Amino acid sequence: MPLNVIYADGKTGEVIDPKEQLEIYRHSTSHLMAAAVSALFPGTHLGIGPAISDGFYYDFERPESFLEEDLERIEGKMGELVRAKLPYRPSILPKEQAIDYFQGRGEHLKVELIREKAGEMLSCYRLGDLVDFCTGPHVVSTGDIDPATFRLQSVAGSYWKGDEHNQRLQRIYGTAFLTAAELQAHLDQIEEAKKRDHRKLGRDLDLFSISEEAGPGLIFWHPKGTRVRMEIEKFLTPELLHRGYEFVTTPHVARNSLWRTSGHYDYYRENMYAFQIDEEEFVIKPMNCPGHIEIYRSRMRSYRDLPLRFAEYGTVYRYEKSGVLHGMLRVRGFTQDDAHIFCTRDQVYGEILALLDLVLFVMKSFGFEQYKVELSVRDESRQEKYAGTAEDWAMSEGALVQAMKDRGIEWERMEGEAVFYGPKIDVKLIDAIGRPWQLSTVQFDFTLPKRFDLQYIGPDGQAHQPVMLHRAILGSIERFFGVLIEHYAGAFPIWLAPVQVVVIPISERHHSYARQIMERLRTAGLRAGLDDRNEKMGYKIREAQAQKVPYMLVVGDKEAESGRVSVRNRFEGDTGSRDMGDFLDMIRGYIDSRAARP
Repeated sequence: MPLNVIYADGKTGEVIDPKEQLEIYRHSTSHLMAAAVSALFPGTHLGIGPAISDGFYYDFERPESFLEEDLERIEGKMGELVRAKLPYRPSILPKEQAIDYFQGRGEHLKVELIREKAGEMLSCYRLGDLVDFCTGPHVVSTGDIDPATFRLQSVAGSYWKGDEHNQRLQRIYGTAFLTAAELQAHLDQIEEAKKRDHRKLGRDLDLFSISEEAGPGLIFWHPKGTRVRMEIEKFLTPELLHRGYEFVTTPHVARNSLWRTSGHYDYYRENMYAFQIDEEEFVIKPMNCPGHIEIYRSRMRSYRDLPLRFAEYGTVYRYEKSGVLHGMLRVRGFTQDDAHIFCTRDQVYGEILALLDLVLFVMKSFGFEQYKVELSVRDESRQEKYAGTAEDWAMSEGALVQAMKDRGIEWERMEGEAVFYGPKIDVKLIDAIGRPWQLSTVQFDFTLPKRFDLQYIGPDGQAHQPVMLHRAILGSIERFFGVLIEHYAGAFPIWLAPVQVVVIPISERHHSYARQIMERLRTAGLRAGLDDRNEKMGYKIREAQAQKVPYMLVVGDKEAESGRVSVRNRFEGDTGSRDMGDFLDMIRGYIDSRAARP
């Protein structure tokens, strides 16, 4: 149904588009929260309060800290303001008048924002005693907001304008939806996400750790986590070789001159780690692309050599602020399943088709059936921001669009979201509880071939510049592994499980037979363990379940005498006695088919 809104000029109207409705509703709710905070905590200064992808927030400046228990009070006050049906009253003011007004109220952060704003006139909205510098639109009154559709979630620290050199503020996060049912579904998803948190599961399942001694954002892969990582690479490597990729390995450091040529030194320096050797500056690589380019231009290429597809599991390091680091999902050191394709313009369409096929095949193999695709293109009104000619952009965007059409892929066009060096396709996977994850990307690059003067000799005997495509399927192995943990809640498919089978002897006299079974499993290529601790059977079975081991083979007198095993799995419990040969055939079938479960 339409959402009634009021615009900065005082006119009202109806908004039909659900995405636009939700953004307006959330922004209006953030103003409602700011009004409640101002009423409950006099002297609090206002920062900014935008709608964001999963809700809204508002930044405040005050000497005392907000406490988690304050959120309930603020929600209660928001409910009072809803019942009061206060109107959102817009007004257009001259810039100097607005500055005088907010200075008189002591709102120095708002004054700073207004001074930075171009133009002589600006809009504000009044909500009760709250006045905020804002372009709108908003809902018509607080009565249009249902208290059953919003929830305040947390308090966090922030910096004014996101700059750590500015004053520290306090940020209250909340969320809002157009209906109470949508809010409840979102809250249920949050609770389920807590159970799947890869940081907790990574610790509980002994997969990885982060050492404060070593520093934040650096991942230590434990043996069990490394087994899964090796299986990921074991699956991906032959697929890439089969599809015509050649693996390369590039240095982890290089002179800063390489990064100056690529442009990273000028545009990405604050995210790069540099050090001195013999009074010369070197950089730890934040990207793999310049290394692949160096291999390309190590000799003259012919059109007969193209396309060249260079792939690397390349570990890179980038500086990220400590506040944004998040387990394996946001780190400072990570390994990209990186590749760069050098081809002719005539070949580029076929390469994009092949990349889309590869992305969808890999993701389906890992159990991701749903995804959304975004096409990021340039802002036509600001062409000066982008490298490449109009012909380059038309060719590249046309190739991306045609490839998606030919593969029956639906996409959302993201105006102005292209990187400066070319348009791109981003594939966002949808996990088991409906969350999107940005992993795979296919990007055109008009800049690096020019910067490095890349050439090939065409059939006409003349030098031509190749087209360059960047692509990553998993994104980074760390991030992909973190997403896998959360997608499966740590219970990996049988083919990926770090321990696929654990053998559990009933008593000490069965240890010898249990070791024979374990060795037979390992000889058959299975990742098998032996739990011969002096513990009760029930405890060992529960422990294997907690560690999410797919299969448990219990052995006692009957099994030792008959040469069989008693089979349990984490899905169904006890499934009875089986001959070892039958068991091996069964589990091998599940592994070869990459089945998630029996």
